[in-house]
Amino acid sequence: MKNTIGNAVTFTVFGESHGPVVGGVLDGLAAGLAVDEKKLSEQMEKRRAQKNGITTTRQEADKVRILSGVWQERTTGTPLAFVIENTNTRSEDYLMGPARPGHADWAAHQKYGGFEDFRGGGHFSGRLTAPLAAAGLICQQILETHGIRVGTHIARISGVRDRLFSQDEQELLKELYYLQQLKDLPVLDEKAGCKMKEAILDARDEGDSVGGTLETAVLGLAGGVGEPFFDTVEGVLSKLVFAIPGVKGVAFGDGFGFADLTGSEANDELQIADGRIRSVTNHNGGVNGGVANGMPIRFQSCIKPTPSIYKPQNTVDLCTKREVKLQINGRHDPCILPRAAIVQTAVTSLGILDLATQRYGTLWQKEGCK
Repeated sequence: MKNTIGNAVTFTVFGESHGPVVGGVLDGLAAGLAVDEKKLSEQMEKRRAQKNGITTTRQEADKVRILSGVWQERTTGTPLAFVIENTNTRSEDYLMGPARPGHADWAAHQKYGGFEDFRGGGHFSGRLTAPLAAAGLICQQILETHGIRVGTHIARISGVRDRLFSQDEQELLKELYYLQQLKDLPVLDEKAGCKMKEAILDARDEGDSVGGTLETAVLGLAGGVGEPFFDTVEGVLSKLVFAIPGVKGVAFGDGFGFADLTGSEANDELQIADGRIRSVTNHNGGVNGGVANGMPIRFQSCIKPTPSIYKPQNTVDLCTKREVKLQINGRHDPCILPRAAIVQTAVTSLGILDLATQRYGTLWQKEGCK
């Protein structure tokens, strides 16, 4: 049983949805790196539930309390440990027995033999994305000192599509900056965002939920990062993205669209531009042979509809082993994508920092730090 990920930079997550705290330990950071807790708090706001009807009504402050590893706003080089308090739980909404369809209840019961904390999903809850986000957003601050930018927007919800990231790097940089400053729904096209909100509210009013896709871009990462087989850029990032509850697919570049292309259409031809080698197109999403090639890394994830819905469903009571009808209670998001976008940015930042540190060493982290 393991809840730690990473090689040069590692992260361990702990806690349960209705426990006193959730938290994490981030290790492998160089000493002397600046940690802007105000900026961290501002970015964590994007994961919090909002009073707009499209997210859960469970309101948590998501205040990150750093316990060790930071002193006078600089990392000490020792493990950075932090906690985030759970202050608004309603455990009475969760009863042991009926397994919620689409949730981890049944699988968790088989793994832990009935000793699992089932309240609110326990350790499997989306609540655990709070420490995931906090750790990754700290990593994002370090990457930005090296000119590496990471951002995510909602590409699609319930058939409503946002425009995809620009293929032009200057325009992409503007889009990533725009998303970082944005406080509302993380989309590039405001009109698409309004239609997405309508689709979410319609599902909520019907006691149902909707899913969609997220698109993430990494700009400014030099070529040569990553390994050719077991620690590929795609493999490392995918493993982290799949830690976000509800993610069911990850595709880099044109992804499954490659199935309909010929080799001449799919290949990225090379050229000399501004004195450096780059590709004319970026069908492969910035990665060849598992290694970053210097072009922007681009990938999409698919997130299923939130399994917590208010319609009656057939299930089995895990205690009595009898079929029952279940209508869940509790407070749930009709769509998790609005809050998952910042989490995907965060875990991507964690993965990129780990890969870059493996390539250049821990002291590289300090080179951009003033």
